[in-house]
Amino acid sequence: MISRPRIPRLTVGGIAMRFEALKVGELAKRTGLTVRTLHHYDEVGLLRPSLHTESGHRLYTARDVGRLQQVLSLRQLGFSLGEIRGCLDRPGFSPQEVVRLHIARLRDQIALQQRLCERLEAVAARLQTAGEVSADELIRTIEEITMIENYYTPEQWQSLQKRGQEIGPERIQQVQEEWAELIAQVRAEMEKGTDPATPEVQAMARRWRALVHEFTGGDPGIERAVGRVWEEQGAALAAQHGSQYDPRGVAEYIGRAIAAAPRTA
Repeated sequence: MISRPRIPRLTVGGIAMRFEALKVGELAKRTGLTVRTLHHYDEVGLLRPSLHTESGHRLYTARDVGRLQQVLSLRQLGFSLGEIRGCLDRPGFSPQEVVRLHIARLRDQIALQQRLCERLEAVAARLQTAGEVSADELIRTIEEITMIENYYTPEQWQSLQKRGQEIGPERIQQVQEEWAELIAQVRAEMEKGTDPATPEVQAMARRWRALVHEFTGGDPGIERAVGRVWEEQGAALAAQHGSQYDPRGVAEYIGRAIAAAPRTA
């Protein structure tokens, strides 16, 4: 087995520090990630270790650690793994931009924490004066705690709330039924092995994009956040709202259909 090199690539405060390349298990332990996650990042070309031992074990250098930090920052911002790989592999991509975006996201989360604090203080005051709080108010509080905090910025949540008011409850119910029908149609074509570029699937892709646009108002950040909600909370959401609304099984297929759509001038 070759010895693991010490590579002076890690810089702190402008001072280069020597860093010993880490095996995958060591990197997982020190970062809190799982070995399985690091293996997956390698398999999809997102984070390939720069070195290997003679016996084939992965060795991660300081440069690899820097890329991992960028991956996790972009992941927390709501980007898909494919989008992250595209960003990091783009010529001229700036690591400083990733840090800047992550800082902006954290500032949004701090503002949201303050908002949640104010809402909970109002609930506490109501309990002190009246002895009870309406179920609707508690539900709104729970909703913010469990969903907004993890996935949406305050601005995105306000936009979604405004969008819901503009659309109205009747249209929201109608859109839910349309989503269930469209997801079933897409799943049927996918299971038959239909080429995503066929006119039938392309029509479904256009309808998919139209419904997404109607819900998000065309905000790509909200669209990414919604995708992350379903990716990470899909089982709970399907149990709560019904599996007919679960897009996880067909999202990659319809994504290929959207990518195959002819570009208009």
